[in-house]
Amino acid sequence: MRRTSSILSTGAYLPSRVLANAELEKMVETTNEWILSRTGIRERRIADEGEFTSDMGARAAEQAIELGGIDPKSIDLIICATCTPDTIFPSTACHIQHKIGATRAAAFDIQAACSGFLYALVTADQFISSGVYQTILVIGAEKLSSIVNWQDRNTCVLFGDGAGAVILQHRPGARGVLSFDLGADGAQTEILSIPAGGCRVPLTPEVLDQRLQFIQMSGKEVFKYAVNAMNRSAEESLEKAGCKPEQIRWFIPHQANQRIVDAVAQRMNVGLEHFVINLDRYGNTSAACMPIALHETNMAGKLDRGDLLLMVSFGGGLTWASTVLEW
Repeated sequence: MRRTSSILSTGAYLPSRVLANAELEKMVETTNEWILSRTGIRERRIADEGEFTSDMGARAAEQAIELGGIDPKSIDLIICATCTPDTIFPSTACHIQHKIGATRAAAFDIQAACSGFLYALVTADQFISSGVYQTILVIGAEKLSSIVNWQDRNTCVLFGDGAGAVILQHRPGARGVLSFDLGADGAQTEILSIPAGGCRVPLTPEVLDQRLQFIQMSGKEVFKYAVNAMNRSAEESLEKAGCKPEQIRWFIPHQANQRIVDAVAQRMNVGLEHFVINLDRYGNTSAACMPIALHETNMAGKLDRGDLLLMVSFGGGLTWASTVLEW
C-alpha cells in the first residue's frame, strides 16, 4: 500500500494592520459598495514596512510546530510557496529555516502563484509517501502589498498579506492525502502577471516609471478561466479519490473573489454552508489563502478525525490545483 501523509498541525499569522474599504476610498477612486459588490472583500491585512514574507512565514510555522508538539530540529524539509520572496535568492524557505531553528531541514521555494500552497503540499506528500522524509513543514506566505499598484483600483482592492503553515507526517492507519490534480496553461501568461523584474524585463528607471513591477490583471478573462479550471480540477480530484461532493465535509477554495466561490459552488451543486470563506476579512493572500483558512477551521473545532476536505485553487501561470484529503 502507498505510504500516506497526513496533516499533523496547522498555523497562521496575519499582520496587525487592517486596511478597510473605507480607507481605500481615500487612496484610490473606489467605494466600499463597488468593492463589496464585485469581490465580497471588506478589509485586508497589510504587513509593516519592515515585516517581510519570511517573518510572517516563520510566525505561522512556529505556531504549527507548537501545536504539533514537535522539535524544529526534527523537520526534514521546508517548502515555502510564495510569489513575493524576501530575495530572489536565497529562498524564503532558507530564511525561515534559520528563523525557526530547523537546522536539519532542507529548504526550497515553490512559485505557482495562488496555487502555490497546493503545489507545495502535493510535493511534500511525494517525499513522505516515498519514505524519503518523515516530517515536512509546508508554508504559504505572501507580502502582496509589496507588488500591488496602489494607483490601480481594479487590483489594489483585492490583495492582502499573511501566512499559513502545516506539518505533514505519516500517520499509521490514516488515509491522509487521497488524490490531487495539478495543471497549468502557459498560453495564458499575459492575463495575470508582473511584467518586469525578471531577466526578460530588468528593472530600469523607465520600467519603474511605467509601474511594470506591479501586478497586472485582465479581470474578466481571469474570472472565466478561474471558474472553469477550478471546477474541472475539483471534479478530477474527487474522481481520483472515489468521492462524491456530498461526502466532503469542507470545501476550501482559493479566497480570491466571492463571485468565483459562488460560481464554483453552484456548478458543483454544493451549498455555500459547506465552503470555508474568509476573503471578506483578508482578501486574496495568494499562496497563504488556503493554509490560513484551514488553520481557522481547525482552531474553530470544525474538523473531526476522518473528515474529508477538498481544497482547490487557481493562480497566475495560469495554474490550478486541487486535493482531497482525510483529516
